[in-house]
Amino acid sequence: MPSSRLIRAVVVPLLATILCGCSSVDYFTHLAEGQYGVLSARKPIAQVVADPATDPRLKERLQLAQEARTFASDKLDLPRNGSYTVYADVGRPYVVWNVFATPEFSLKPVTHCFLIAGCVGYRGYFDKARAEAEAKELESQGYETYVGGVPAYSTLGWFDDPILNTMMRWDDDALNSTIFHELAHQKLYLKNDTAFNESYATFVQEEGLRQWRAARGLPPGDSIATQRGDAFTQLVLDARARLEKVYASGLPPEQMRAAKQAEIERLRADYRSLRDTQWQGYKGYDVWMDAPINNARLLPFGLYHKWVPAFAALYAQQGGDWVKFFAAAKALSKLDTAARTAALEQLAPPAAGTGGTAP
Repeated sequence: MPSSRLIRAVVVPLLATILCGCSSVDYFTHLAEGQYGVLSARKPIAQVVADPATDPRLKERLQLAQEARTFASDKLDLPRNGSYTVYADVGRPYVVWNVFATPEFSLKPVTHCFLIAGCVGYRGYFDKARAEAEAKELESQGYETYVGGVPAYSTLGWFDDPILNTMMRWDDDALNSTIFHELAHQKLYLKNDTAFNESYATFVQEEGLRQWRAARGLPPGDSIATQRGDAFTQLVLDARARLEKVYASGLPPEQMRAAKQAEIERLRADYRSLRDTQWQGYKGYDVWMDAPINNARLLPFGLYHKWVPAFAALYAQQGGDWVKFFAAAKALSKLDTAARTAALEQLAPPAAGTGGTAP
């Protein structure tokens, strides 16, 4: 499902909120308690694997994840610390629920700014009911909202992040590559530039997975699933680009509302055409497409891939040397926004449709 692909690696600024105290006392307390709950549930993976009561399949998957964790530090030059050497069962299907909000005629998110993580276009909750209450409050103020469950998040190295039971819904490739992605965030994180952060970490994730599979003598991953995911994402990005033109048109509200709905229905029609022709009836994205669609629901798309080709080019420039690559990526992060964007565009211009505002 697209939700796990899109949201699994979002960095939730929970610790940042706690440190800066820049939220209400109630929200501050909720985050502190939620983070403590995750931390207190952690157990060393070696202990979980040694426990006779542990499900054999969970043991097998955790052992493989530990091999990937070692590979991340030994071969990908990613941080060597306690993150992902511990396991936590939080007793719920998602560890966090993120609330996204936008105006009716805009794809710009309502943002929240934090001391460590900078400004992001969502607010995270450890409790689904609290997230839904926040969404209703925002809706009462005239905003469109979307509540998305998050199987994994990063504290950017402030704590030893665990592998969570919520991550077990993924296959082994997704689980192991997410470890690469999150450790990449610990290696380098730039405040206030989500596209840079997520594209960089997504490149590390994808190239890391390619090297991990090759090292184990495995063929490349499921290219058909990847192609479907990319095609679905592009459909949504194209719809976003068309909506941005509608919102910039200056039409009266009723006409703009009608044009907006027409674009949403076009998105659905384009999807059905793709599904019934090129995909030969594959229905893996039907649930997402059949649910209500608004601006907030479109926000997570495009977060992860805008600059991936640029980082791939940067890696090639460094001769496939991870140490040199990370040094070059860090040098890019030191540039001001305009210079950094120009440098990335010179490496590889972003694909059409990926330039919209993202949380």
